[in-house]
Amino acid sequence: MGGRLAGKTAVVVGAGQTPGATIGNGRATALRFAQEGAHVLLVDRDDTSVKETHERVVEAGGRADVLVADIALPDGPAEVAQGAVSALGRIDVLHHNVGIGMSDNTPTRLTEEAWDRIMDVNLKAMWLVCKNVIPVMREQKSGSIICVSSIAAIASAGHITAYKVSKAGVNALVHQLAMTNAHHGIRVNGIMPGFIDTPMAVDAVADVLGLSREELAGIRAQMVPLGKRQGSAWDVANAALFLASDEASFVTGALLPVDGGQSAKIGS
Repeated sequence: MGGRLAGKTAVVVGAGQTPGATIGNGRATALRFAQEGAHVLLVDRDDTSVKETHERVVEAGGRADVLVADIALPDGPAEVAQGAVSALGRIDVLHHNVGIGMSDNTPTRLTEEAWDRIMDVNLKAMWLVCKNVIPVMREQKSGSIICVSSIAAIASAGHITAYKVSKAGVNALVHQLAMTNAHHGIRVNGIMPGFIDTPMAVDAVADVLGLSREELAGIRAQMVPLGKRQGSAWDVANAALFLASDEASFVTGALLPVDGGQSAKIGS
């Protein structure tokens, strides 16, 4: 299969998704990478969901393997790196898409347990996966790492304290990884999605708030400057494809908003 990632291998961590009416960022990115010729390792802790992603990749004519692993467990990050080398032989691209926000709250209402869980999954686990994958890329003298952050890192985030702080940490981690690995030929960049119409962001949150998905989607859409509409997971996937490809060979340490101009609205 030809394409912008032809001959490359890619690991997508968080390749499953929450059940819902639309497609999630991780699944869309895995599909896009496979459509563009990459041999993809699909990583997720949800056995059923990641196998559904695998089925869709195969149906689209792509090539993929599955690794069921929980990166929040002590052995999870090393398992990802070892599984990737075993399945793919090398790691050209690491796309890290895992993030949670349930049980988050304002700074004075947030529990210590919720803070620890969100920080462990969103930031610590991401760092540990990168820490385990980078030696493989250094040996190759090449690689592209893409960390999914959020515009919550730089914008007002309402009640989501730990999520916001964790994503600000992801942005700092991207810069630190980029600068300490540039001389090894490894590029590290981040994507900051805004209001994207995914099952986790809309279906799951609407259920918690007691709203229909249509009601919540409408509220979110009105906050986006570009067309008063939410983005789709394909918008995130296409940004990831660019950063993963050789077209971005001179791009590292970048934090790319995919948000319909929402973050540019700060102060206006």
